[in-house]
Amino acid sequence: MIYAKRILSVILFFGMLAAILLMASFVFIPKNNMSEFGMEEAQANGILGEKENTIDVLVLGDSESYSSISPMQIWKETGYTAYVCGTSAQPLNYSAVLLRRAFQKQKPKIVILETNAIYRKISPNQAVNTALGNLFSVFQYHDRWKSLGLHDFTGKARFTWTDDYKGYRYNTKIVPSKIGHMKPTEAVAQIPDLNEQYVREMKALCDENGSRLVLLSTPSTVNWNYERHNGIVALAGALGCTYIDLNLMNDQVQIDWSRDTRDAGDHLNHFGAVKVTRYLSDYLKKTGLLTDHRVDADYAKWNDSLQKYTAVVESGNANNANK
Repeated sequence: MIYAKRILSVILFFGMLAAILLMASFVFIPKNNMSEFGMEEAQANGILGEKENTIDVLVLGDSESYSSISPMQIWKETGYTAYVCGTSAQPLNYSAVLLRRAFQKQKPKIVILETNAIYRKISPNQAVNTALGNLFSVFQYHDRWKSLGLHDFTGKARFTWTDDYKGYRYNTKIVPSKIGHMKPTEAVAQIPDLNEQYVREMKALCDENGSRLVLLSTPSTVNWNYERHNGIVALAGALGCTYIDLNLMNDQVQIDWSRDTRDAGDHLNHFGAVKVTRYLSDYLKKTGLLTDHRVDADYAKWNDSLQKYTAVVESGNANNANK
């Protein structure tokens, strides 16, 4: 009898704790997906403001992703909708968070993970915080306590904002790369166990939602090498997913390292991104999975965004990008 009462007390305690955390999560979660409402990484989270089930291709990854892939160019060339949920130094635990968020409103047929993030180390504390944040958003947004207002206690979250460039960061700066890369070797760069676990989790999420996971290595003389390539080849084989390494496909992509990088080979600039995106558009066409929406009235806002994007690109004014 005593043990039964103790067990009941423990159950009641954790039930009350869960109820408190749920209420706190309601208060602390941003009520819109703009930075002024407290949303972290607003540009990447702009996908939350997209109309439900309208995104064909979702891109995850660190700065390599948002420097290399232009969704508005994909739209112009194919009529497919893509969104880059890329963030600087993105760890895979946050990639998984962004993927879960996206699947709440979107059913992309293709999810692309830029592979540089797969080699970024994740601490156990980061993993624990991510797990708690998935259950109770107060753990993710606890830093908002200083900016809470009345609407945070009374209003529901309504994500209405989206980025006209769909996560792409336009940059025309040129700083040539003078180093080579991709020297053949049979050595394999080891993927940390926790990182592999997150990739497997994302693969399972894609499978559950009817999405195809594609691993993509965008060109970089600083971040990529043959050892990492070999590691991703092994991982892709184990997962049964497609792997594309554009660092070994320069006959098709034709990156010119004297003008297609903004920081000596670390990231591509817009000129390099155009080449990568052109290849990616062709790849997406060949999958036969996607539909051209350019004449669909439900996607008219994408043509509006394309006009803004084209105006900036044609003017070459990077100062007006992403505004």
